[in-house]
Amino acid sequence: MASNGDTRLAFQECMSLAKLPPPPGEQGPVRRFMSRRAAYRPGGELPETPLPPGAGYGGHVYAQSALAVCRTLDDTEEKGKEKLGIHTIHGYFTLPGVFNRPFIYQVTPMSTSRSFTTLSVTARQPLEPSANPQGDHFPFVDALLPLSTPSFTAICSFKLPEEDSAGVNKQEHAPQKRYADILSSRPTEDWPPAPPLDVNGIISMVGADIVGDFPAVDGKKVDMLAFNEHKPVHERRELVLYRLLRPLPSDGSDGWDANAHLLVHAYSVDRNGVLMVANHIGFGWTLTRAASLSYSFVVHTNPEEAIMHHQDEGKGGGGGGWWVQESSFPRAASGRGIIMTTIWSPEGVHVATMYQDGIIRGQEDPELDKAKL
Repeated sequence: MASNGDTRLAFQECMSLAKLPPPPGEQGPVRRFMSRRAAYRPGGELPETPLPPGAGYGGHVYAQSALAVCRTLDDTEEKGKEKLGIHTIHGYFTLPGVFNRPFIYQVTPMSTSRSFTTLSVTARQPLEPSANPQGDHFPFVDALLPLSTPSFTAICSFKLPEEDSAGVNKQEHAPQKRYADILSSRPTEDWPPAPPLDVNGIISMVGADIVGDFPAVDGKKVDMLAFNEHKPVHERRELVLYRLLRPLPSDGSDGWDANAHLLVHAYSVDRNGVLMVANHIGFGWTLTRAASLSYSFVVHTNPEEAIMHHQDEGKGGGGGGWWVQESSFPRAASGRGIIMTTIWSPEGVHVATMYQDGIIRGQEDPELDKAKL
């Protein structure tokens, strides 16, 4: 934790994992882990929040599940073998996560080869709150409590890094170029912080200048109102700029490597996802429910290109540079909505893509001022 009064947790703090003994009678390479810190609670820093009082951030269990998979792979792979990088994470949210108790992860290898490996992970939570009355720094005794049915499941794939085939490396122009006029209209630090809850009605009540307690990264939301005006929903875009809150090792120290940096991106890009969909489909003032159902994260590069250098490091490779999340909203129907977000390095490399489907429900309000939508 920073000593300057900033209580936001670094990525390695909020993702702290403890290894547990294997399940009784379990043979083979199955591994178990327990989270040590409480999940961030979206809107918990606001005077009032419309979310259930115990709801935890879905990006926590998503990224930490994959981290447990990475730790399992490190533990079971042949020593000296070239390290595999995260290729995909396909996750499914089946129960709301609760922030006052840990997640218990069970990781099972599925298929293994020299260049491509898959593993599954299941997350459960105790049926009662943590034995620690403070609700954080979960003690090991919590792992002995009866567990719920799975709250999250995922399949993760890992691939051996390789060079471009015949030099082929294609992508569209980076957002830094496509939105240059907008991004250069003010210094990056002058954009408002990414809101704790990006819902139009909530922002109108609490303001747009709350930094909040979101861990791992600093985030800035770019004003895209003029760009989106009069466009159909599928042509609108939202931009979020972000960078590491505090330094994160990438050399394998204590298990923090390039794969961990990929998980910073997976963790942070889940923030406000389906809520932004709600704003664009007219539920920004009448939203009644929003919840992620599935979340896929696909990495397009070797893991080293995902490494984030903190602004205090003063080294190349994007040191201190702002990464870009560019979000679009291709479909909304049947009480659900899709958000697709591409992740771009400070140098304009398309590193990964997130595709998320979630429940989005709102009320019709004929008296609502349509100018607010």
